Amino acid sequence: GCPRVWSVAGCRALPGLRGAPGAAGPAGAPGALPPGGYRAWRERAARDPAGFWADVARGWLRWDSPFHTAWQPGDTAGSARWFLGGRLNVSVNCLDQHVEKSPNRVALIWERDEPGTAVHVTYRELQDLTCRLANTLKKYGIQKGDRVAIYMSVSPLSVAAMLACARIGAVHTVVFAGFSAESLAGRIMDSGCKAVITYNQGVRGGRTIELKATVDEAVKNCPSIKHVFVAQRTDNKVHMGDRDIPLEEEMSKADSVCPPEPMDSEDVLFMLYTSGSTGKPKGIVHTQAGYLLYAALTHKYVFDYQQGDVFGCVADIGWITGHSYVVYGPLCNGATSVLFESTPVYPDPGRYWEVVQRLKINQFYGAPTAIRLLLNYGEEWVKKYDRSSLRVLGSVGEPINKEAWQWFYQVVGEGRCTLVDTWWQTETGGICIAPRPSEEEAEIVPAMAMRPFFGIVPVLMDENGEVIEGNDVSGALCIAQPWPGMARTIHGDHQRFIDAYFKAYPGYYFTGDGAYRSHEGYYQITGRMDDVINISGHRLGTAEIEDAMADHPEVPETAVVGYPHKIKGEAAVFHCNSGAFPAILAILEGVSCALLTRDMRRTWPL
Repeated sequence: GCPRVWSVAGCRALPGLRGAPGAAGPAGAPGALPPGGYRAWRERAARDPAGFWADVARGWLRWDSPFHTAWQPGDTAGSARWFLGGRLNVSVNCLDQHVEKSPNRVALIWERDEPGTAVHVTYRELQDLTCRLANTLKKYGIQKGDRVAIYMSVSPLSVAAMLACARIGAVHTVVFAGFSAESLAGRIMDSGCKAVITYNQGVRGGRTIELKATVDEAVKNCPSIKHVFVAQRTDNKVHMGDRDIPLEEEMSKADSVCPPEPMDSEDVLFMLYTSGSTGKPKGIVHTQAGYLLYAALTHKYVFDYQQGDVFGCVADIGWITGHSYVVYGPLCNGATSVLFESTPVYPDPGRYWEVVQRLKINQFYGAPTAIRLLLNYGEEWVKKYDRSSLRVLGSVGEPINKEAWQWFYQVVGEGRCTLVDTWWQTETGGICIAPRPSEEEAEIVPAMAMRPFFGIVPVLMDENGEVIEGNDVSGALCIAQPWPGMARTIHGDHQRFIDAYFKAYPGYYFTGDGAYRSHEGYYQITGRMDDVINISGHRLGTAEIEDAMADHPEVPETAVVGYPHKIKGEAAVFHCNSGAFPAILAILEGVSCALLTRDMRRTWPL
């Protein structure tokens, strides 16, 4: 029969919060910074990147075959390669090595949308789930290198779907389970997916979301799709067609052992689509070893993760934050990772803090948008709950303003928790600039990312493409040296990859962001320098929105710009010429994209 964590509609909480005691991390992984601390590691990573990353990779990851070359810079921009000759399997690093030592350690705590119904999944159970799902994919012809779309709400099964792809060498592309059928279809067609894994329905904020119906609409125009695997999140029945496969039913018949596929370090692990300043969303490609190592290392040192901690990143797996700090980083480190399916205000604005109290979360990682939203509800919703378990708070997705920073630090963290304002991107794979790690007891400046992580060498450039020296200066933020976690290409369009990130400042990775370097040498992100706006922590290209508007028969021409928004950080403002329908004739100040989707959902490619 089905293990108890599969049938999510009727699942019950598994006993025990903390896993069995085990090693401080993966086999050979350093538990603390070495003698010399942060400065010694930072200086060595900048001076000798090949030697530094070789040592870390040998100690941190489990290899099937050792690598012979840690870093090959490449002859052209954006062509650096890491850990050549090495072979490994990401799912082994995230599952098997922990099952061998501590099989009953809790891997995932699924905080379902329904309050108080958390499900605990051990490493052994997650391995079983992953292997059965992997064998099911293989049964239906999914092989190494094939693309698989995952359109699911946050759950143990969606994590297992990602790991199952990794186990057999398939490439997953997770699509946020709120995007339209058109958006999903565009990603499926661009990546050439052979299968989709989805739920019958999703549940979020007390609402039911018709996931299978959206998939049905999307795959009508996707001839590459051979199978749609459908799991049950609710008890409601949905239409099942010829290519639809009941996932749990198939998994119950599958073998619980699936031999892992040894993968080259530079084989593709996943693609994740993100907005650019021009054209359609781009499929950012991340590879096996370098990405996993960087996600795990940043998870450990930015958040001071210690074995036994409960790590609470409330991001969706549809974003890079969910990939790196809900799934791959924490699981590689043998952590207990929280999966948050709901919203910050369901059933009330105390939801986050009630979860912190009940699950005894030690690190809480969320977005400034949510903090600004909750700030408006007052302190009583926070102080109602015990937050003494918290040790580290984190901010991600956009620069956090000082008012939100102070509220997060003083009210939520009671003035005693480390608050790390993290800067990074889908393209960087993991956190690049953050207040920690640092020298012991080093200062943290409010609302400032501050310090580069090991191997990250930031520079500021002027309008002439020259490096700006000294402190108390501003410029275009670039990175001077490759690092293992960086993206390798844009799927199907490497020239676009070069043009987007390496053309503006030859020899440097251009982030698209501006930054200020303080008198003390700390970095503060000042915002985008291109035609991309950041709404609620998510990047949206103005060209994409303009294209969607132009598809409407009553909007012959339009221009979109960003506009400050108290909660979302930025909103989209639409300038439309005469001939547009009256509702958008004038500038629509403060109206975010979401408000227009009700009328324009069928042509909205977010």
